[in-house]
Amino acid sequence: MDIRRVKQILSSSAEIEVTYNGASVWIDQLNEDGKTATVHLRGPLEERSEVDITELKEG
Repeated sequence: MDIRRVKQILSSSAEIEVTYNGASVWIDQLNEDGKTATVHLRGPLEERSEVDITELKEG
């Protein structure tokens, strides 16, 4: 995924499915470096991880 699409997803009111390593995640924020994002797994666990945005997939 690229920075432009991450920003679009963050500003969208629609629920857009994003996966990281095959797991469904929510994007919490784009980090200041513009190359990583903070995400957490969908579901009851709120554990957050910093991941490279190029590893995020839509759909």
